Amino acid sequence: MQARRVVAGAVAALVAGLVPGSAVAGAQAGAPGSGAGPGSGSPEFDHPGRNVYFPLVPGTVSRYRGSADGEQLRETVTVTRRHRTIQGVRTTVVLDVLRRLDGSLAERTDDWYAIDDLGNVWYFGEATATYDRHGHLQDREGSWQSGVHGGRRGIVMPASPHPTNAYRQEFDRGTAEDQAWIVQRHLRVTVPFGVVEEGLRSFEWSRLEPNVLSAKIYAPGLGIVRERDVAGGDETFDLVSVTRH
Repeated sequence: MQARRVVAGAVAALVAGLVPGSAVAGAQAGAPGSGAGPGSGSPEFDHPGRNVYFPLVPGTVSRYRGSADGEQLRETVTVTRRHRTIQGVRTTVVLDVLRRLDGSLAERTDDWYAIDDLGNVWYFGEATATYDRHGHLQDREGSWQSGVHGGRRGIVMPASPHPTNAYRQEFDRGTAEDQAWIVQRHLRVTVPFGVVEEGLRSFEWSRLEPNVLSAKIYAPGLGIVRERDVAGGDETFDLVSVTRH
């Protein structure tokens, strides 16, 4: 446990430099794949590239199983054929639905992503809602949109990710402040979906939950295949199946 706290603190210190106005954020401004967010150059979205670690192929349905806060959950992520224009950019709507084992809806989110001409995947915000077991809306905490009330897009996956890449994934002060750090490549991992090769590991962290550190593994052509809280939390999810329609 002590080791996990040390790791969490080290990552927090490294990635914290990406907050607005910091020296690191300024140095990374305009760098392809840096994900700096505000002021990070002017990405073009005229001819979107491809990103093997975060493919946005319409009709793709990824299913996960896992748990959070001691409760077993099932998650379905669908790359829809719907779009939303944000700050002049045509984003793809990705529907993320989380259900309890009894089938009741726990959370429903529309995420908005776009790939720039270089292949960086940008995150433009989300509309999220959580529900109790009776289907009653609990809250919409975490919802935000780039360009609205100070919200700023960030990079969720660089075009050519490699260890030492650190970047802000989103920014809406007090609502959405996730950041990431690529730490390892060429992983081989087994999940319920099967054995995947050439995995990419990231540590992901938020200034809003400074004691929680999550490790995610992305695989070529699949996206996220495993997610684990390694400090400060107990959330865990593994990829079970992928279908394309």
